[in-house]
Amino acid sequence: MSAVRIGPYTVPNGLVLAPMAGVTDQPFRQLCRRMGAGLVVSEMVSSDPALWNSRKSSLRRIHEGDPEPRSVQIAGGDPQMLADAARANVAAGAQIIDINMGCPAKKVCNKAAGSALLKDQALVADILDAVVAAVSVPVTLKIRTGWDRDNRNGTTIARIAEQAGISALAVHGRTRADLYTGDAEYDTIAAIKQAVSIPVFANGDITSPHKARHVLNVTGADGLLIGRAAQGRPWIFREVEHYLRTGETLPAPGLEEVERILLEHLAALHAFYGDVMGVRIARKHVGWYLATLPGARDFRARFNQLTDKHAQCANVREFFGERYESLEKGDEEEVAA
Repeated sequence: MSAVRIGPYTVPNGLVLAPMAGVTDQPFRQLCRRMGAGLVVSEMVSSDPALWNSRKSSLRRIHEGDPEPRSVQIAGGDPQMLADAARANVAAGAQIIDINMGCPAKKVCNKAAGSALLKDQALVADILDAVVAAVSVPVTLKIRTGWDRDNRNGTTIARIAEQAGISALAVHGRTRADLYTGDAEYDTIAAIKQAVSIPVFANGDITSPHKARHVLNVTGADGLLIGRAAQGRPWIFREVEHYLRTGETLPAPGLEEVERILLEHLAALHAFYGDVMGVRIARKHVGWYLATLPGARDFRARFNQLTDKHAQCANVREFFGERYESLEKGDEEEVAA
């Protein structure tokens, strides 16, 4: 897949880590970039200045060591507030501003933000005009295909975005009402791609290299956003990039590599958040990494009781040690047979 331009920046392989609240923090962004993502985007940051100095929001902002170009996603429903938030984030180091009009979560939509904005096309235009005028960096937009299946206005929103000077568009192939259920509508993404000349990134259900190729073929998109499929599997970017470039499937990482990546990730979480919060946040990531391995459910129940970072790392090593032993035992039994 060819590189995609966003303003002065190039996404070398067209593969983007989708912004996910509670997931795409700095440790995960750095890891996914090392594992092949061409661009990574921060967690969603509120445009409400009253929340900017909370510990949660400050950890979500740009930090030294973030991979460049640094893209920050902002959310809200007030044009002036979003413009101010864009300026503040650029002043703090953001090099791309991404506006969230795709989040289906009730707590976001109930505040007339996220995908709730798709209901009000005039407000969408006001927000995009205000944010683009407020900053000199590229502004990108994340949307869904519409509010519900009777109101698929993604194509109209895309044209409004292009008119406003949005540099690139990401489309999750579901309506707000669909949340994350059902199959992604790649035909709607294809129609949106045909309607505009700015780069369009397809998003939704891209879970494997073969699916990535299928989505690109069906939608004609310029690039892909990968979100939930990267949880516990950051190497998906490496796998997709290799397959799109060569047509060959990379072998899955072995147990040793998975253990190394996971332990590096744990260390980064503990360092970034501190011992107490880092230990808590590590639990969900460990669950994702180990989900498909035998014995993971019992291990996770025990692991989630741990309150010490050293105990977490020791338990992960122990878990993988048991997997190595059972593999070796299996090989011995095969030889004996």
